Amino acid sequence: MEFLDRIPWSLAIIAALTLGLAPFAPEPHIWEKLKMLARGTLVRPIDIFDFIMHATPWALLIAKSVRAALVKAI
Repeated sequence: MEFLDRIPWSLAIIAALTLGLAPFAPEPHIWEKLKMLARGTLVRPIDIFDFIMHATPWALLIAKSVRAALVKAI
């Protein structure tokens, strides 16, 4: 958990907004991969790897937010 505490909020937010959404046109890549996941067409290894790469900054930001909320609640 110290790992999450050491990551600055600004870095986590910038990573999610840039790496997590890139490329921005015609739609954010993570959105395209989420739609593929919902349709059940996210099956090729390259697509799964791409989904993981674009979802990681968002997962980190969510984990950091949950950690901050839990620490604040104690």
